[in-house]
Amino acid sequence: MADALDFTEKQTVLIVDDTPDNLTLMTGLLKDAYRTKVANNGERALRVAASLPYPDLILLDIMMPGMDGYEVCRRLKAARETADIPVIFLTAKTEVEDEQRGFDTGCVDYITKPVSPPIVLARVKTHLLLKSARDFLKDQNAFLEAEVARRTREVQSVQDITIMAMGSLAETRDNETGNHIRRTQHYVKALAAKLRENPAYAAELDDHTMELLFKSAPLHDIGKVGIPDRILLKPGKLTPEEFEIMKTHTTLGRDAIAAAEKQLDAPSSFLRFAREIAYSHQEKWDGSGYPEGLVGPLIPFSARLMAVADVYDALISRRVYKPAFPHEQAVEIIREGRGKHFDPDVVDAFVEIAAEFRKIASAYIDHEGDAQPQGE
Repeated sequence: MADALDFTEKQTVLIVDDTPDNLTLMTGLLKDAYRTKVANNGERALRVAASLPYPDLILLDIMMPGMDGYEVCRRLKAARETADIPVIFLTAKTEVEDEQRGFDTGCVDYITKPVSPPIVLARVKTHLLLKSARDFLKDQNAFLEAEVARRTREVQSVQDITIMAMGSLAETRDNETGNHIRRTQHYVKALAAKLRENPAYAAELDDHTMELLFKSAPLHDIGKVGIPDRILLKPGKLTPEEFEIMKTHTTLGRDAIAAAEKQLDAPSSFLRFAREIAYSHQEKWDGSGYPEGLVGPLIPFSARLMAVADVYDALISRRVYKPAFPHEQAVEIIREGRGKHFDPDVVDAFVEIAAEFRKIASAYIDHEGDAQPQGE
């Protein structure tokens, strides 16, 4: 970015006066150091000031026929293109009231007539330097804002890539398909959007939180990468001992995400919801879940959303140990789990948008025919 205080080109001064001699005098005084433009009335001054390239400073006579200098200044300050151009009044008026009126209309200084050349040159130079400093700071702020926006986009990309990479890792180990991950992701988003209508959750579910919940949901089962194939891929029912090992996927998932956060040097990062979901989505409202047996609101809210999303999808999906349940039966099972397995508020939201869950399931049907919401 060029240094706005290091002038490589002459700055432009617009001189406005209805007296030709005054225009000639001021032009002759300034032409060696600055570009000059002239206007002999208020209407022309406004046209010239609004034409590219805009003047850097305006020397404006007050007493002109037709539109006087006060009105010209008011209009200049009201227009977006010319509002920031400093205006110095040229006037024979020296009363305090006249000066106050000029400052009220937006001028930055006064030069009294008859003019003193050294004073004119000094005042013009001072106000052009001030304008250049303001322009520099304005450009600098614009540059910094653009840089912050660029860095924010970069950070967002890193976050997205991190979550996608971890989610893809989870997909490679489980016999559930990638569409299960996508469905549960959209279920969680739909539940959160519905609950945001509830004043009790509106403040918690801002746009940023909604986005992070959506992006974090695919990591709910990432801990399964640490479960042995003989258990994870077993075609039949697990033994009690095998199920105990399977239950450790919640702790393994939390630990994997916590390790990633440690590398990011951010113990409470954009992965917080992913860590909560991975660790606590198997908890139950009545305390009968795992790994900690948390009760009610002690279960992280993100995990309570995932619990309903995950169970609904498991119910409507075909597994080696069960057929796919019809949508209506899945809804009824979740309704029956209200206050036992699931957060009552989340179940109430689910029941209201059950049709939306069905649409999501239809939109992301597995290729082999699983997760088709059957029935009417």
